Amino acid sequence: MGPSSLTTRLVVALAGALAVLALVLGLGGAWLIHGVVERSGDRVLAGSVGAIAETLALEDGELTLDLPPAAFGMLENAEHDNVYYAVRHQGRLVTGYADLPFAEQIPPRDTVAFRYEAFRGQSVRIATVSRLIPRLKGAVVVQVAETLQARDALRARMVGGLALLEGALLLGAALTARPALRWGLRPLARSRALVEDKARAAPVELTALPLAPVPAEIRPFVEAVNALLARLEESTVRMRRFTGDASHQMRTPLAVLRMHLALALRPEATQAERAAALRDVEGATLSLERLLTQLLALVRAEERGALPALQRVELNGAVAQVTADFVPQALRARVEVHFEGHASEVFVRADPVLVREVVGNLLDNALRYHRPGGLVAVRVVCVDAVPWLEIEDNGPGIPPEERERVFQRFHRLPRDQSQSGSGLGLSIVRSLAEHMAAEVVLRDGREGVGLTAAVRFQAWEPVREASYQR
Repeated sequence: MGPSSLTTRLVVALAGALAVLALVLGLGGAWLIHGVVERSGDRVLAGSVGAIAETLALEDGELTLDLPPAAFGMLENAEHDNVYYAVRHQGRLVTGYADLPFAEQIPPRDTVAFRYEAFRGQSVRIATVSRLIPRLKGAVVVQVAETLQARDALRARMVGGLALLEGALLLGAALTARPALRWGLRPLARSRALVEDKARAAPVELTALPLAPVPAEIRPFVEAVNALLARLEESTVRMRRFTGDASHQMRTPLAVLRMHLALALRPEATQAERAAALRDVEGATLSLERLLTQLLALVRAEERGALPALQRVELNGAVAQVTADFVPQALRARVEVHFEGHASEVFVRADPVLVREVVGNLLDNALRYHRPGGLVAVRVVCVDAVPWLEIEDNGPGIPPEERERVFQRFHRLPRDQSQSGSGLGLSIVRSLAEHMAAEVVLRDGREGVGLTAAVRFQAWEPVREASYQR
């Protein structure tokens, strides 16, 4: 497996963690072993010095002692450590090795003190105890010293055993880690196999992966994959729908193009007939261009996915600019357009590009389906500190039962079938508004005449005053 293998990464991580743990346990174990060896050796040494001190007595004014064989026999071991002793009274050697280092500080009575010293070129452990003998002035100090071969040998054996156990543990972990990890990662392999099966299916299968058999550790990953599959399925459905809708809607203008081109190419056609046919070709071309433009706008709106980064947009200025851009179209349609801004600045949470697209599509609809001599009023109003954009016309309006259906793509009222258009404008408006967390509603115009298309935006900050009340 390569260095990017998940199993290898986990094995290395576990091996490193186990090595650090083994080191810590080894150091801790060595410290504990040292303490155990010290305590067990000191216990025997204390027993030896205590046995000697028990035999101290005063007879006929003289200090006497009887060295019991058990006092030194208990110190015998396989390493044949050397044992030394000394008994002193008021600094005077009573018996034993005179050169055995004397304790600088005599321990309290009947208390055994231990220390390390260098004696005759060797390290020794010395146990010291002081006793008061009745009718004898001053304390008697008894010392017993032992070399350290037995202690060192016992410590080495115990540390070696600990090292062997830790080595066996690390070796066992190294041998079993990879199979264990492969077994543990088997659910991930099953999920991978399901994804591969979906990729090999024809057509590609985009249903969600089952979550029931997935362990908790990889559930977030599988849920993320399912979310991606859902997005892909949604995009695929939109693409199929777009392809079907586009092919269906483009069929009519293309048929018109073919028919009028055929008329213009007839040998017997007059110059006037050819001119009329070419004008019809031009109209069909413009309709086709508009259809393609709106189809692409709808696709872009639907593909935006998450909300854009909303920013502070001044609604009066944005709407006024778009309204001014539509004045030439209004003049051609012989429709009067008025803009009524709010008395103060109105800041909304929106995207400036999407705001322009929404206003443009609503204005285009209002002008395209109006009658000559009509009126379109574009307003920015605030109701209860909520900013609204209203585009009102005094045209024929839309029946209440049709107002939800006109937001469906390509839906057009029967009376508008002779008008140029694709039935996509309101679909684009609603999609763009949703991406700004805005709401689009259709209602009657003032006094029940015409139609008002209103968009409710989110206020960026409270509006200072209201100039219009509904």
